[in-house]
Order: sequence, then structure tokens, then C-alpha cells
Amino acid sequence: MNTLPGRRARTLAATTATAATTVTAALVLLAGCTSSDSGGSGSKTAAGGVELVKAGQLTTCTHLPYPPFQSEIDGKVQGFDVSLIDLVAKDLGVKQQILDTPFENFKTGAFLNAGQCDVAAAGMTITAERKKNVDFSDPYFDATQAVLVDRKSGITSLADVRAKGGKLGAQAQTTGEDYAKKQGFDPVSFESSDAVLNGLRTGQVQAVIIDYPVVQGWLKTKANADAFKVVDNLNTGEQYGFTVKKGNTRLLAAINTAIKDAKADGTYRKLYEKWIGPYDASAASPSAAAPSAASPSAS
Repeated sequence: MNTLPGRRARTLAATTATAATTVTAALVLLAGCTSSDSGGSGSKTAAGGVELVKAGQLTTCTHLPYPPFQSEIDGKVQGFDVSLIDLVAKDLGVKQQILDTPFENFKTGAFLNAGQCDVAAAGMTITAERKKNVDFSDPYFDATQAVLVDRKSGITSLADVRAKGGKLGAQAQTTGEDYAKKQGFDPVSFESSDAVLNGLRTGQVQAVIIDYPVVQGWLKTKANADAFKVVDNLNTGEQYGFTVKKGNTRLLAAINTAIKDAKADGTYRKLYEKWIGPYDASAASPSAAAPSAASPSAS
């Protein structure tokens, strides 16, 4: 669910997304890419026999903003996740279309199961609990949790938040929030990563726990770097994956192939350096095993 200049254009339009049990207003953002549209005949079957919910497009559910993985910049949705799924869409011979949805739907797979989206991409941690509802791709990113504090707070660690009686914030429905609760905190929940940072900025909380790449993006801004600092970096064993509806083996294979090819030909590294920062080789070769449900786990 943390930014540099954009890679590809997205056209912003309004729409209404309907899930089996959830009706929500959503933004449809058309993802421009260099591939051709194979859906001219109205066929929902893309290259490799992949069945799509709409002809000529790969519909991606996400939750905005979550830079550097996905966020809207000058009316365009861009980021690391967006760029990787663009590669999948190109291989399928279609265009990516992005649908902004509530994050809780990613845990249940509601929009995938209701046929609103083909794939979900939201900087989402692979967990055993989530695997009950969706099928995950191979891991594409290793993530850690960071504890960011106001420099004036005097807080020096996550433990120090409790010792000094500070309030801890986290993004709702994320594994960062779960981790804070497992450590005995009662974190203040915020709807989005932007709201998390604003909560810290306005003094609603004195510290926040969130994915380290998100914090990296924040601290690229001088005003943020002057006001906040990282006091803990927690290696929680988290790995990100993209998700599809259970049993959608052909699309899952296409996603895994795109990830593998991007790592092999250097595209992954270029995208990592563009959106995340200095390249970390360990992020490019995560183990295939996902954390267990009991593992302390960002989004």
C-alpha cells in the first residue's frame, strides 16, 4: 500500500467498481504502454491463452497512494509495481488498466473473485492467511519495516516509543499494523501511507511503522529528511507478491515469466534503481518460500 519522475502515462477517468459484497467508488486509470491491443476483435483471450476480465486490457487492482510502488503523479499512476505489471501486459499483447480499490479487498480477493480485476498489485506481503483467498506470484521484492519518528520526539527505537509513552501509527489492514499489535502496541490506524505521514507531521503520533521503501521515498524530500528520522529497521522476513484469482494458472505463469525475464535481462535492476534507490541484489533473488502466517510481518 512510498517518488521519482514517471515512466509511462496513465489517463485518469472515474468509474464505479462493484465487488460481490462491496460497492465502492474507484478511479480507473488507463495504463499507457508500447504494446498493441489484441482485443480489437472483442476477444478476452490474450497471448498464451490467458483469459482476461475485459478484452484488450490487463485490469490491475491497487490501492493508492503507496509510493514508490504505485502513486498518482501529475494525473498519472506510476511506480515499481506499475512498471512490472506493464511488462506482463506487454507480453500478453494488451494494455494495463489500473483500478484504485480499498486495501482490505486484497486480503479477501474480493475484486479478483468478482471479476473486476485480473491481478492485484499493491506492495502486498505474501502470507499463509492471504494464500487461502488468492494465488500469489513468485516473490518479486524483499521488504523490511522501518520505524520513523519526529526528530524532536527524542525516541530512539521501537521499544523507546513505549518507554516514552509515545503514540505509534500504522497503515490500516497492513502487516505493519499487525506487527505493531504483536509487539503489544495499540497503533493509531490510518487509511493510506499519505495519511500515516500526515499523522506524524501533525503530531497525531510520534512514531510510525511502515515499509522501509515507503520511508525511503519520503526521506528523498528535504523537508521530510529534516523533520523525521529512521530509528529502527526491522527485518521481518517479508516478501511481496502479485495476486490472481485462485486457479488462474495461465496468468500466474505469465506474471512469473515476466518477473524472471526482467531479472535476467537487467530490466528489474533498472526499475529498482528508478523507483526504489540503490540496487539491492538480495531483493532480486528472494527465496520462493513465503513467510508463514505466524511470522512477524508492511502491507
